[in-house]
Amino acid sequence: MFNDLSEKLQGVFKKLKRQGMLSEQNIKDSMREIRMALLEADVNYKIVKNFIKAVEERCLGQEVMISLTPGQQVVKIVNEQLVSLMDTGGFNMDVFDNKLTTVMLVGLQGSGKTTACAKLANYYRKKKIRPMMVACDIYRPAAVHQLQVLGKQINIPVIYDDSNEVTKIAAKALKEAQRDMTNLLLFDTAGRLHIDENMMQEIYDLKKQIKPDYILFVADSMTGQDAVTVAKQFNEKMDFSGVILTKLDGDARGGAALSIKAVTGKPVVFVGMGEKVSDLELFHADRMASRILGMGDVLSLIEKAEETFDEKEAEKLAAKMKKNQFDLNDFLSQLQQIKKMGPLDSIIKMIPGMNTKMLKDTKIDEKQLAHIEAIIKSMTNRERAKPQVLNGSRRKRIALGAGRTVQEVNKLLRNFEDMKKMMKKMTNPKFAKQFKGLGM
Repeated sequence: MFNDLSEKLQGVFKKLKRQGMLSEQNIKDSMREIRMALLEADVNYKIVKNFIKAVEERCLGQEVMISLTPGQQVVKIVNEQLVSLMDTGGFNMDVFDNKLTTVMLVGLQGSGKTTACAKLANYYRKKKIRPMMVACDIYRPAAVHQLQVLGKQINIPVIYDDSNEVTKIAAKALKEAQRDMTNLLLFDTAGRLHIDENMMQEIYDLKKQIKPDYILFVADSMTGQDAVTVAKQFNEKMDFSGVILTKLDGDARGGAALSIKAVTGKPVVFVGMGEKVSDLELFHADRMASRILGMGDVLSLIEKAEETFDEKEAEKLAAKMKKNQFDLNDFLSQLQQIKKMGPLDSIIKMIPGMNTKMLKDTKIDEKQLAHIEAIIKSMTNRERAKPQVLNGSRRKRIALGAGRTVQEVNKLLRNFEDMKKMMKKMTNPKFAKQFKGLGM
């Protein structure tokens, strides 16, 4: 997501930062490059025109021209304009634990509505809400079954009726929700290959029947401006509340994310960042702008870590590190926790300073983590606790058990020992004093 756009913008800013002073000409040249980068990212051309005009006006004003750090000021202006472009306007989908909230998911076929429905249910269940999903897609083959399978995976009930009538399914769902004291009722509606009157009438009738608190339009970000066009048409007919952008972890150029608010007037509320049911994030315009500009996203990284890591376990681990008692059991536990946070490349992108070019040059192979895990799991508990007992024959047995080579086992153990030495150094009071002396 945004890889090409990020790389091009970072290239523009790098040139600007080299300039001691900025002239009107090099600002105009930079704006031309930014314009091309946005258009290539499939951002709506009218939005690009207005965006560049606003940025250029501010850059040519005293705000930048008399600044001691003009290059940094341009970055700041572009960042602020990006945030403004994607701003959610303070929109929040409120769901309470003492009343029923109904939500309709609408969109075209293939946009990822059914998966988004399960992701949304899982997201709110983590917040102590009792969700229930309703299978109202009676046309697409296996749509009901897909929702039922997802519901079983995350242990969330799915309502369906054999009558194949949306109104009857909805009535049954409302009744079940009241009886079961459900807080959140999610309606997965039917999609089509394109907008047609019959489809819109059915969704409109369902809207009148259930009177939803929120209608969320699910858009596939991989389709770029097509997603924005369809969103505009849906909004004219349905007046939805907000947007869920799916597949934002893929090769999407980012145009939909940057255009959809300006075109429809409705904010992006959630973004799908992976295939797992847990891969749904609340959308923050400022954080997304930071990611686009290669500034990282520390707040999202902290939130992911807080959701994944157990606080008590983290305290125990810190104590073990301090005493230099960190072993391969602890290492395996941390590895499994990191895997739960999501794809490694998306996590690394959240770290400030990890620009797109650096990530391109560094190939992140997720399989390597699986290989390391397999090697450690092939060890006995005693071997994990005391790696020093691992002689040649034991290492050979572990390699065979993991389906890896002895060289890989040796490399893992060397890296583990190096890491332990580094941890010991970092917990040394002298090391801490050195950093303090440097003003860190």
